[in-house]
Amino acid sequence: MKLFEYKAKAILKKHGIPVPEGFVVSRPDEIRSISGPVMVKAQVLIGGRGKAGGIKPAEDAEQARKVASGIIGMNIKGYISKEVLIERRLDVAKELYLGITIDRSRRSLVIMASPDGGMDIEGVPENRILIELIDPLIGYSPYIGRRVAAFVGVKKEQASQVANICQRMCELVMTEDAELAEINPLVITKDGKVVAGDAKVTIDSDALFRHREYDSLAEDLTPLEEKAKKLDIAFVQLDGNIGVIANGAGLTMATLDSINMFGGKAGVFLDLGGTDDPEKVKDAMLLMREAKPKVVLINIFGGITKCDTVAKGVLEAIEGQARKFQIVVRIKGVNEDIARGMLKNAGMIPASGLSEAAELASKESLKVV
Repeated sequence: MKLFEYKAKAILKKHGIPVPEGFVVSRPDEIRSISGPVMVKAQVLIGGRGKAGGIKPAEDAEQARKVASGIIGMNIKGYISKEVLIERRLDVAKELYLGITIDRSRRSLVIMASPDGGMDIEGVPENRILIELIDPLIGYSPYIGRRVAAFVGVKKEQASQVANICQRMCELVMTEDAELAEINPLVITKDGKVVAGDAKVTIDSDALFRHREYDSLAEDLTPLEEKAKKLDIAFVQLDGNIGVIANGAGLTMATLDSINMFGGKAGVFLDLGGTDDPEKVKDAMLLMREAKPKVVLINIFGGITKCDTVAKGVLEAIEGQARKFQIVVRIKGVNEDIARGMLKNAGMIPASGLSEAAELASKESLKVV
């Protein structure tokens, strides 16, 4: 369960991590008074809000209302901002990155830190990222916080604050059953305080039975994710331009990894699971059309989900419609020859294997139109 920034910061505050003072509004006229300069921040579950114009400064209540009116209702990469966070502006001296997530291959929590905060961690050079394992048997040890503070290069006065936040972040992840807790940027202010400038928290949905305090907390979904949920289709929006339709969690994740390996970036992915209903495949394609990717990669292994079922659903979805994206198809398994015959004249790009399909989709996504 992904949480909006203001909800994530409420959890950080609950665990003793400093956050700026702020409040959330869904209408500009709810901003009656503020003291001092603020930031008006769109509440959407996607990165890049600032570049898209979803984060802007304001000096007083009147200006904040004007700025909020331009941000509320804004579409940011398919996410509609229904609320804005009005937050006291920080006097920034330095921006860091700090995050804790699960490394499933090592069966351990890992803490990541970088002196290059304020940008996507994926774009930071490896030598600028510290990764420390948190032993599941021993748990968090104080030396980890000291090592983080030394790596990000803070002064002695802030080192203890950074180390303390590391420990509290670990406690947060364990206590709240979080899959991810991230502060980017972790701000060093000019007066020497260490404050969470932004926050992301993702709660493990399978652990919500242990957290009845979240029963009244609605899941934060995009309009397309809400639509997919009603159709019982696993649908996740990312920030790339390649749409992925696959069947089964393992195959879907392998497809995303392959796309990344060839320089592409997934924008949305749909997991058809074990359906053999062409109507569900059609619904998935129509959802993909609404997401407006540059290219769609269909990667199906036909077992329970027969290949001709997928082909039928895809053809029904695109019949009589102007197609604004290219489709790469890799289809294997039960009735694959029938499926290929059905798709042969539909103008799609065939691929014999996953690597070929991922490479073709990535190349199509990088073409300049």
